[in-house]
Amino acid sequence: MREDSSNSIREALKSAVREGKAPDETSYRKLSLEAEQALAAKFSCSMKDIEIIALENNIIPERYQRSLGTVGGEQGQLRLLKSCVGVVGLGGLGGLAGELLARMGVGSLVLVDGDTYSESNLNRQLLSSQENLGQKKAAVARERIKQVNSAVEMKVYEEYITKSNVDDLIDSCQVVVDCLDNLKTRFLLQESCARKNAALVHGAIAQFYGQVTTILPGDKGLLAIYGAYKEEMNKGIEKQLGNPATTPALVASLQVQEVLKVLLNKGTLLRNRLLYIDTLDGNCEQVQLAFENDK
Repeated sequence: MREDSSNSIREALKSAVREGKAPDETSYRKLSLEAEQALAAKFSCSMKDIEIIALENNIIPERYQRSLGTVGGEQGQLRLLKSCVGVVGLGGLGGLAGELLARMGVGSLVLVDGDTYSESNLNRQLLSSQENLGQKKAAVARERIKQVNSAVEMKVYEEYITKSNVDDLIDSCQVVVDCLDNLKTRFLLQESCARKNAALVHGAIAQFYGQVTTILPGDKGLLAIYGAYKEEMNKGIEKQLGNPATTPALVASLQVQEVLKVLLNKGTLLRNRLLYIDTLDGNCEQVQLAFENDK
């Protein structure tokens, strides 16, 4: 954005800002969604641009007020708005993961899935409904995220990940969320993230069980969990055990927490550790994975 436009928006923000009270009774300067939309229309710019300039001037878009204590204040929220995250697979895991990232204010999302909704998705996939059966999951996710947070910019690909397209699809991403349902494509995605110097947050589910780990470039990641990929490994155990509504919601939430930790450089990542969740017996355990220099 040109500097003269930025200066005009800063000046206009002065009359749009209002005083707010946080839950702890501290005062802050806030920007309502209505004012944000009006400024974006007036200056022919994106709502994301308005939010960035507001936060740079210690004005809080009201939609993020309850997030600031978690993300590290205005600077943390700015960091999220300037970040790009990919969500590959938009079913049980990815449908929720994409929405949660949008609600947290991750400014750019890349959404990838070539599949359409079927009746068997209705038991667990947040974005599926009786009205959108047969529609592309990526297109439905785009419309849902627009409704949740229209400041989020999206690149949407109604196609499956392949060896020939994967690098181009995730090219702009700092972090990619693995919400896939087959090992062959998961391995392709990990290899591409390593080439692109992007973090990969892996999640998988089956029945009452789930797992999450964060893989940075150079880590063994899926190799440490599964060993070398073989074609007969491609069908996961979830095909027999099934997937209820609750497990994908839990695992997707944990994946998004890992994404936020990567982007904000906050906390301890599940790097070289597999978090295994057994909701049937109410147990969680961490499995140490091999480090990159292990033989």
